[in-house]
Amino acid sequence: MADADDVRRLALALPDVIEIDSQGFDFRVGGRGFVWSYPERRPGTPRRIRTDIAVLYVGDEAEKQALLLGEPEVFFTTPAYHGLPLVMLRLAQVDVDRLEELVTDAWRMRAPDAPPPG
Repeated sequence: MADADDVRRLALALPDVIEIDSQGFDFRVGGRGFVWSYPERRPGTPRRIRTDIAVLYVGDEAEKQALLLGEPEVFFTTPAYHGLPLVMLRLAQVDVDRLEELVTDAWRMRAPDAPPPG
């Protein structure tokens, strides 16, 4: 089971990553976000930062749909993220090795000079 501390440790271990000051976690590379805390919005209530859920950059709609359909207990989305290459990840549903893979993949897609995957 992964948590926000694991996200922070894994993200900061990658080259050129900076953490943006926030109520949760928010990591960027080359000025572009690749993983951050989920800002849950419910009608009639203030926004709530969820550090048990990470928003991950996934690159494109095909990858997003593959994750959502393949592992609905792990990944989800909301109407606010419609059309964006982002998924929400329930951290308690993945182990640290899987989280490392997901965070590293998101970083690779956003880092300007990242080495190719593999």
